[in-house]
Amino acid sequence: MANISDQNIAAPFRLLLKVPVPWVYVLGYLIGVALEFIFPLHLVPAEAFITTKIVGGVIFILGAIIAGWSLLKFYRSRTTTTPGEISKEFVTHGFYRFTRNPMYVGLILAYIGDAGMWVQIWPLVTLPLVIAYLNWVVIPLEESRLVEHFGSDYEAYRLKVRRWI
Repeated sequence: MANISDQNIAAPFRLLLKVPVPWVYVLGYLIGVALEFIFPLHLVPAEAFITTKIVGGVIFILGAIIAGWSLLKFYRSRTTTTPGEISKEFVTHGFYRFTRNPMYVGLILAYIGDAGMWVQIWPLVTLPLVIAYLNWVVIPLEESRLVEHFGSDYEAYRLKVRRWI
C-alpha cells in the first residue's frame, strides 16, 4: 500500500481531515436534509411509514451500539480517534475482530437508521459521498500511520480482518 501523508491529499480534503469524522457524517446528512427540503421525494407509501420508522429506529440503535462500544474500546486503550494522529495501540478485540472500522460501520448504520426514522431519501443519496471520502481519504491515511507505527503486527491484522465487513 502506498504511503499516504497529509501532503498527498488535495487541499479541500486536507481541511476536511481537521473535522472529526462523526461531523463528516453529520455534514453529509444535513446536505441530504437540505435537498429533502428543497426537492422532497415521497417514495415511501403512506402505509409503510410506521414500519419504515420502526425499522429505522432498530437500525439506528444497532449502529449506535456498534459505534459507541467501539469508541469505548478506543478510550479504554487510551488511543486516538483523530485521523492521522499516531495511535498508542491498535485495537483488535470486540467488533474490531470483524471489521477494522467498526466505528465507521456503526455510524453508517446509525445514519441509515436515522434516515429511516425520519422517512427521508436524500440523506441516503448523500451517504455514498461520505463513504467514498472515508474509504479513499481518511482510512488510507489512518492505515498508513498504523503501518508506520505498528509495522508487521498491523499488516498481519489487516490481512486477517476486512476494512468494512
